[in-house]
Amino acid sequence: MAIAEESCAKDLTEAKVVRIESNTYYVVPVTDPSRIIRTTLRGKFKKDFRLKKEKLYTTDICVVGDAVAVLLNEDGTGVIRNVHPRKNQLSRKAPRIKGASYRGERLEQVIAANLDMLYVVVSFNQPEFNNKVLDRFLVTGESAGIETAIVMNKVDLISEDDKYWIDFYQDLDYEVFCTSAKSGEGVRELKDSFHGKTSLFWGASGVGKSSLLNTMFPGLLLSTNDISEWSNKGKHTTVSVQTFELDPDSFIIDTPGVREIDPYGIRKEDLSHYFVEFVPYIQQCRFNGCTHNHEPGCAVVQAVEDELISEFRYDSYLRMLNTTEDDLFF
Repeated sequence: MAIAEESCAKDLTEAKVVRIESNTYYVVPVTDPSRIIRTTLRGKFKKDFRLKKEKLYTTDICVVGDAVAVLLNEDGTGVIRNVHPRKNQLSRKAPRIKGASYRGERLEQVIAANLDMLYVVVSFNQPEFNNKVLDRFLVTGESAGIETAIVMNKVDLISEDDKYWIDFYQDLDYEVFCTSAKSGEGVRELKDSFHGKTSLFWGASGVGKSSLLNTMFPGLLLSTNDISEWSNKGKHTTVSVQTFELDPDSFIIDTPGVREIDPYGIRKEDLSHYFVEFVPYIQQCRFNGCTHNHEPGCAVVQAVEDELISEFRYDSYLRMLNTTEDDLFF
């Protein structure tokens, strides 16, 4: 058996997963980027994966962005024999399953892997801007160790009050792109920033991700939709995570709109490390493992009182802290 496996290994093709639909994985060979191969996971792959783990907390064994080894079939299809280690992965807690009475706090949904850049897309209106939702996206990116930028879209609908948030997040040292697919504002700057990277576009439903991508790259022809009139929330148009080649060195991954976002795999005592402006004060707290909530001698709380940390961000932190597990088993 070992010899047979070794023999097969000589015929394996290295590839990258670019799209997944149900149980079908579309991959692009490293040596032939113009070719797309339809593949499946080998029959015993999931069973073998479970045997390697004491407990399985993810159902996403293979995701878009993964580097894989594929055994080609005579008909031109293939079978994924191996998923190589990831340099990073972007995850969230799996959303609530329809009909289930609980979310399943320890179930991970991996969005994509091996990213150079994350762009979190928000809008100023239709749907309206929500800083707490944006903070959840940012913490998810920070916890994954992925450089993150903010795309504030639909700037043509901005109000005077909304302009505050542009400076707010720039002051936190996040790169902020202000864009409008309608007017074209900021589109060139955003497009130029993709060069030489594998980037992921992520955000809530209806913020205009697909419209922006169509404006920058008309050949993509992505579906778009209007905002629901009764809820002022977005409707899903992108139905699967998929990769688009912009040039031989640049790739953009488009994702379905997110209805809920909760970072995965963060302990209460670690959450503060992913709020970038908290970091200078964490080591000054009286107690190790301080959650910056009720403990005496907390330097973060003092920084909030001294207006060195925004109450908006601290409120986001406390809300996130309440949905973070006391203990995780990995």
